[in-house]
Amino acid sequence: MSIMSKSSKRFMPTLIIIAANITFYAYTSMLGGNFIETDYYVLRQYGQWNSFVMRGGIWQLFTSMFVHVSIVHLMGNMLFLLIFGFRAEEMFAIDEYLLIYFLSGLAGNLLTLLFGPYMVSAGASGAIFGMFGAVTIYMRRSIGQSIIGALFYSFFLLVIVSGPEVNNLAHLGGLLVGLLIGYLLATTRKLKSKLKSTHEYRYSYSIKT
Repeated sequence: MSIMSKSSKRFMPTLIIIAANITFYAYTSMLGGNFIETDYYVLRQYGQWNSFVMRGGIWQLFTSMFVHVSIVHLMGNMLFLLIFGFRAEEMFAIDEYLLIYFLSGLAGNLLTLLFGPYMVSAGASGAIFGMFGAVTIYMRRSIGQSIIGALFYSFFLLVIVSGPEVNNLAHLGGLLVGLLIGYLLATTRKLKSKLKSTHEYRYSYSIKT
């Protein structure tokens, strides 16, 4: 567990991702000539425009994770990423952290592509919801508590931030993937820990006898 923590802490992925989002926002602001809100045509170029993705613009599924509609949108997402990201760095190795973040974001975008309206969507919130889900369920599962509480808190947050102008599908897709990965990581580590303890006990017992 401590080795996992040091791996993420050394690379500080949360700050790197935040810096990448801020840099990309500055770039899109210069393109559109507006620092407060991102120009609509810039959003259509780098955000997720479903009809364009269906015609071959697959790369928008990735670039849309770094595009934000406004400075307020960016600041809100980066605040939550700071909170949940730092917590995740204490639990997951760098590869696990990045897997959770990008797979959650991609899952949210794919769910939006399959069931969402043909409009432009943008933001890192799907990936951030995945990070939140992974952290919440990992904490519960790793110490042997019921995961019902983690699921309740996760979907409660999902409900209170939902709205007509919010990409609820991206949030849902990211959250579900984050919960799944966090649960699997906690379960795998518990099993390895139990097997290691059993092996050490048997070895100790054989030495004594």
